[in-house]
Amino acid sequence: MSALDDLDERYRVALCDIWGCVHDGVQLYPGASERLRRWRDDGRTIILITNAPRTAEAVAAQLEGLGLDKALWDGIATSGDAGIERLKQADRPVGFIGTQSDRAILQGRGVRIAADDDFDELACSGLDERRRRIPDYEEQIKPLANRDVLMHCLNPDRVVIRGGVAEPCAGAVADLYLELGGRVEWYGKPYPAIYRHALDLAGDPAPGAVIAVGDGLETDMLGAARMGFDCVYVTGGIAQGEGIPVDFAEKHGLGDWSAVAVVASLH
Repeated sequence: MSALDDLDERYRVALCDIWGCVHDGVQLYPGASERLRRWRDDGRTIILITNAPRTAEAVAAQLEGLGLDKALWDGIATSGDAGIERLKQADRPVGFIGTQSDRAILQGRGVRIAADDDFDELACSGLDERRRRIPDYEEQIKPLANRDVLMHCLNPDRVVIRGGVAEPCAGAVADLYLELGGRVEWYGKPYPAIYRHALDLAGDPAPGAVIAVGDGLETDMLGAARMGFDCVYVTGGIAQGEGIPVDFAEKHGLGDWSAVAVVASLH
């Protein structure tokens, strides 16, 4: 029996993280579809909220490719959508770090990508296909930091678990950029813009009617707690079975905050 089986009826909206809760980047977690279906059957609104640096449409296509029924969610809020809206307002074409597929998505939404190094803003969606280690990016980004190029980090996650293997994300590149003296603008959890977007998709519910579900302490839990949402922490994703540290709330100035429940999975 899971603590999720007795989720309070007052939670009419579930903001559910995707990677680490619904799938591991390769396949759906056992029981995830069934849990989302039960929430829908209970009349709850389900908004999938993710730090994916892509659009909601691209994330939806990925989920359907993994076999998740599109009837199991009401909306998808992504950090990519939030960042794209900002990048479209850039005065000049921007630099880019990430995969070719992510580049194509940004360009398809109207973001102008520079053809050379003549830019003063940079979009980072993650690692590219060739360089799979964070130190591999220092040679490229150190000169950019030196000339005060602003990096837009479209995924604040530092690492995800893909098929059981840890994989660095854009947030780790942005951390290195900060260490080198660069400036970073962040999109996604734990920052407020993505939550405001998610609430808008859900019909602007009161904070007390929202339950946030996620596997990231510094993203899912911290962001939701700062927004005043109750939280369920899933330990089967990036946490690899570890619970919430006893000093987490104190460390982040959250007062007497604690998770409503800590579960291994959505099962």
